[in-house]
Amino acid sequence: MNGVAAMPHFIVHIREEALDGTVEPKLISALADAVGAVYGKEFRRLVGVDLIGIPQHRRGIGGNPTDDDAPLVTLSMREAAYHLPEVPDAPARLIAATTDALADVLGEAVREQVIVTIAGVPDGRTGVAGAVA
Repeated sequence: MNGVAAMPHFIVHIREEALDGTVEPKLISALADAVGAVYGKEFRRLVGVDLIGIPQHRRGIGGNPTDDDAPLVTLSMREAAYHLPEVPDAPARLIAATTDALADVLGEAVREQVIVTIAGVPDGRTGVAGAVA
């Protein structure tokens, strides 16, 4: 990936009640596998995942409280990683692999509720240990 690799980072907002202590490691592993399926298994080790539970009474869809899990997922990494010639259609593949990962762990019924946003970070807008990376 020649210098375009920045740590892929998932933020998953999901109903707190869906996180029961057994789901978290499965979800973290499945999301890392999703990135690895697109960019190669060696890329999996770079994937960060934050699972953010939202209490049921604090989640709504269409202006109404909901009992649905309705995961809202954001994957961010350097913009250039989405345009590599050796990884055609990377954004579409990442969205599909991420949705599949969530459905595999949380059950097929969640598939229709998953929203995935792919965010690209321009060069020079990330840093590690206090330095631009």
